[in-house]
Amino acid sequence: MFDEIMQKFEDSPGQQDVIRLLLERGFSVNDEGRVVSGGIEIPNTGIAREAGVDRRVVNATTDAILADDELRRIFGNISAVPSLLDLAPVLDLTAITVHVREAEEAGIVATVTSAIADHGISIRQVLTEDPEFTDEAVLYVITDEALPGDLINEIRALPFVRTIELA
Repeated sequence: MFDEIMQKFEDSPGQQDVIRLLLERGFSVNDEGRVVSGGIEIPNTGIAREAGVDRRVVNATTDAILADDELRRIFGNISAVPSLLDLAPVLDLTAITVHVREAEEAGIVATVTSAIADHGISIRQVLTEDPEFTDEAVLYVITDEALPGDLINEIRALPFVRTIELA
């Protein structure tokens, strides 16, 4: 789907940058063509600055979204999900980042979370990077407590795991 969306903006790298930013941040486009997060409007100048484009590129992008029924449905329904990842150290939680070889492989989340649960460790949040939106497939698991060494080794030995990081 990501490739199909980006193809609609293939003639404008700037608009592709805006699209990428909207998708990464979970920003919607409302019926008035304004970029929003929930009910909070985000000024186009702020979007432009973050995407590294002129604000007119943001305007053109939101106009194109509203003019395309498929894009309008997609960008009218995006929402952001709050993440505990950056808060983990502040809240005394543990975050493990699992870099996988092939994100499309079935059972990655289930296998990792089952291994953690089998050790009696409570999971607070699980997040994944959508392989269509990123070059590197990553699974983030935030737990209530530190993971014991044997569990870390068990996860590291899973066939789909490339590397892991602890925070």
